Amino acid sequence: MYCKGVGTKRADTLRKELGVVTAMDMLRTYPYKYTDRSRFYKIHEIEDEDTAVQIVGQVTEWHTIGVGKAQRLSATFTDGSHTIELVWFRGVQYVKLVKGIDYLLFGKPSRFNHTYNFVHPELTPMSKVTPQMVQGLEPDYGTTERMKNTGLNSKAVRTIIAGLLPDLRLGVPETLGQDILDHYHLMGITEALINVHFPKDTPTMQKARERLKFEELFYIQLQILRQMKRREQNEGFVMPKVGTRFNTFYQHHLTFELTNAQKRVVREIQADLKSGHQMNRLLQGDVGSGKTLVALLCALLAADNGYQTCIMAPTEILANQHYDTLTTLLSPLNCSEASSNLSPIAHVALLTGSTTKKERETLHAALRAGEIDILIGTHALIEDEVQFANLGLVIVDEQHRFGVAQRAKLWAKNIQPPHVLVMTATPIPRTLAMTVYGDLQVSVIDELPPGRKPVHTLHYSIQRKVSVNQFLIQQIEQGRQVYVVFPLIKENEKLDLLDLQNGYNELCETFPQYRISMVHGQMKAKDKDEQMRRFISGETQILVATTVIEVGVNVPNATVMVIENAERFGLSQLHQLRGRVGRGADQSYCLLLTRIELTKETRRRIDIMVATNDGFRIAEEDLNLRGPGDLDGTQQSGLPFELKIASLSTDGQLLEVARQAARAILDQDPTLSDDYHRIYKRRLDLLRLSVANWSEIS
Repeated sequence: MYCKGVGTKRADTLRKELGVVTAMDMLRTYPYKYTDRSRFYKIHEIEDEDTAVQIVGQVTEWHTIGVGKAQRLSATFTDGSHTIELVWFRGVQYVKLVKGIDYLLFGKPSRFNHTYNFVHPELTPMSKVTPQMVQGLEPDYGTTERMKNTGLNSKAVRTIIAGLLPDLRLGVPETLGQDILDHYHLMGITEALINVHFPKDTPTMQKARERLKFEELFYIQLQILRQMKRREQNEGFVMPKVGTRFNTFYQHHLTFELTNAQKRVVREIQADLKSGHQMNRLLQGDVGSGKTLVALLCALLAADNGYQTCIMAPTEILANQHYDTLTTLLSPLNCSEASSNLSPIAHVALLTGSTTKKERETLHAALRAGEIDILIGTHALIEDEVQFANLGLVIVDEQHRFGVAQRAKLWAKNIQPPHVLVMTATPIPRTLAMTVYGDLQVSVIDELPPGRKPVHTLHYSIQRKVSVNQFLIQQIEQGRQVYVVFPLIKENEKLDLLDLQNGYNELCETFPQYRISMVHGQMKAKDKDEQMRRFISGETQILVATTVIEVGVNVPNATVMVIENAERFGLSQLHQLRGRVGRGADQSYCLLLTRIELTKETRRRIDIMVATNDGFRIAEEDLNLRGPGDLDGTQQSGLPFELKIASLSTDGQLLEVARQAARAILDQDPTLSDDYHRIYKRRLDLLRLSVANWSEIS
């Protein structure tokens, strides 16, 4: 197809801004909303700034104010009974007005000094108004500043797409089989593309969008489930033995009973390890649910079968925390047997950016010799010189914090890929789990260890700081410790926030009787570790920090988490921070401090935090509020193909239907080699051409 109205400059802009290269790409650029153009308003009927309206009338007078870039055009428009002001602040020289003719005015009203006006409205002489312009729903398209600078506003995009309709009506190749179209009562692709852009009514538009959403979600699920079936055929190291190391630890080192959820997850992983197929499993567990202990038990199973394990963490703080936890649990001093002269059950080592050259040389030699059973580290684990004797299990903690290529380097540390367990303390909504992690088996630790009390969350405005400080004194006098988290490190004049340094100084003045530590991401590792050591050992009573303490800090004696400017944090981040307390037997508290005036959305976030400690409910609410792109900080991170019309936050039910349809096809024909299923293979191949196939790495 030829795109009328798209020259070289516009084509370059469309490619860079929207990824549009072909006419079909243009047709797959969908409207984000629609305006009902079948209704005509009178000026006195205007009552909502959020609704675009159209009015028939005439321009009675106009005048310009200012010169050059500061020039403004103001005009008076009447519908015969009332008048309203029209204003243009830019492109004034291109606005040509004529008295005595009828115009169709279209735009969104603005309210200024208790009076409505129109800023940069569309004015079309009625003699040039076509029936299509004033009937049905008019599509609105998302644009960027660069697009607008080359004349590609929503109206221009609409015009370009309208120019493609004659060719489109000749028909485009179908992308779904007739059986699926019939079974799910879906529109054909040609009809859907026409009606998603220029629908005659709302029901038709909804049917078109449902068809296109289903198609997107179906092919994402088809790719994910196809990859899962391939992985199920991958050979894996066989680990059938539950041996001395596991049993000794379980019988003599554990001073508490595992939760039923932990026992269930260990059984699921054990079944994978002895199946003969490579394990690819996601372990979800809310903060404090005991994922690290499960990881250790799995590593001991691997050691009993002659394999090494590596555990990769995103930060040195978290890597050190894992190392300290595991060495403590494995130490003979932690053993219930009378003798303390036993050797450790497993040899654990730590490798981070802070590991010295001499320490590395010793560690590398021991690792190659098979003398190290469990290696814990950061990105340093993926370096080429890190070579294992027999790596059989890879555990990646908070895996969304690593790049895919970084993780892939671990899979190549043995002749065949090791078993893979990825862990996250961020509860994942079901729809996101079926997409980003849809090709992994999923285990969930959905209960906390016995004795843990739910964290009591309270919301205070900044005006009640005195009451908050009194509460902190009460807690510290009872021997407890306090976290105070700030969103910034240094003062930003553009944001009305108390920065970390100023907050630290203020706390020192407010609590001169207590010792205070400070930690943030820009500190040298040595200084950061020293400050953390002081707090963990109880030398300091208050730890002032940024979100660097979001994961990896385990101080059971810390019972209060104060989050300054809590309105600046997302729900998942607030929940992660809250998880730093409530790790001991004492009642813990999370205090959310905000300014008085809050937006409706912010108020909802705070209310959810106060109402529940359920991480999975919070994750669902976070997805609904922010959309999937913001959860990990990367738009659609982990999706095999881009979502252009479907939404993981609102189309969960349709996603489940699409997954069922994809699974049914693959159950019949896993390789999509039957003639009837080749339509799906061709479409998948086309979609994958422009996407790096990272799903193949493990």
